[in-house]
Amino acid sequence: MASLSDLQQLLAERSAKRGKFTLASGRESSLYIDARLTTMSPEGLILIGELGLRALEQSGWDVQSVGGLTLGADPVAYAIAYASGSSPRPVRAFTVRKEPKSHGTAQLIEGPFMQGDRVAIVEDVITTGSSALRAASAISANGGVIAGVLAVVDRNEGGRESLQEQGLPVIALTTAADIVARLS
Repeated sequence: MASLSDLQQLLAERSAKRGKFTLASGRESSLYIDARLTTMSPEGLILIGELGLRALEQSGWDVQSVGGLTLGADPVAYAIAYASGSSPRPVRAFTVRKEPKSHGTAQLIEGPFMQGDRVAIVEDVITTGSSALRAASAISANGGVIAGVLAVVDRNEGGRESLQEQGLPVIALTTAADIVARLS
């Protein structure tokens, strides 16, 4: 069974770096968490799938699908969907493009998302919450009902509060402080 401490340790070993960094939000930070180094690894996918699915089941959100803004959300959504495959209530994964395709069906949301789905937006790392808000806008515009946001890591830099101010409950599997505590 997947343990949170295993995920925190993996994130500390693979994804957390100290130095001087400019985050996607434009903020400067002495800590960078490149969660993709964990979320795209076999061990990370297993842990995140099981822990994410467990968190969603405990939330009572009763979602049919999970997804968020590409690229950070993609492996998280896929891991949860895969982990749910043998559960009594499997969930589907989808991805939200940063802009609609200019060809084909010109969709903004790809995958088996369906109008009316109750959705959990997923994120690898929440800093300001802007990626989740962009995903929420696209999902709502396409008929999705947003239950909340599930993040692998909350940096505790105001993103959770920004999302909650917009009526979006937030669950985080872990925090930046939990990861920093495990850095060597």
